[in-house]
Amino acid sequence: MGKNNEVTGAAHQASTNEVRLTEEGKNRYEKELEILRTVRRPKVSERIRTAREFGDISENAEYESAKQEQAFVEGRITELEKLLKNAIIIKSNEITNDMVGFETIVTLRDLTLNEDMRFSIVPTRETDPRHGKISNECPVGKAIMGHHVGDEVTVRTEDGPSTWKILSIEINKKEEQE
Repeated sequence: MGKNNEVTGAAHQASTNEVRLTEEGKNRYEKELEILRTVRRPKVSERIRTAREFGDISENAEYESAKQEQAFVEGRITELEKLLKNAIIIKSNEITNDMVGFETIVTLRDLTLNEDMRFSIVPTRETDPRHGKISNECPVGKAIMGHHVGDEVTVRTEDGPSTWKILSIEINKKEEQE
């Protein structure tokens, strides 16, 4: 049996702390981290410094509020640093339109309701259903990953199973979004 080096499944991801991100997602997290480090952290430090000047910090609501914000900012910085350190970036040259995968746009027909839907498949941390981005781990995403145009898949949801047909698969072109 051949060895498969491809990272698949949530269990493997959880056990290795690896996180899949698109280049767009990585850039967004890097920008957030930079703002936290260069803007928010100094502002919080200044709030704490100012609050200390009010005197007794044991009953100083402004000081307590600033300390809570500092804890949040430092926690988020740590979280983002860890996320980016463990990120596996989905390369654009790995994306094809012959199979449903990350960064593909899929048009599906719900055969039960005879309705068409269009989604972009993204890693869980980049999910945004309002903008047509669904996770590879949500019921629909999980059901269609790895399938091809013409395939019919069963999606199991809280409302029961439904059958979907894959009508088209396109590569998500960033130029179209910007």
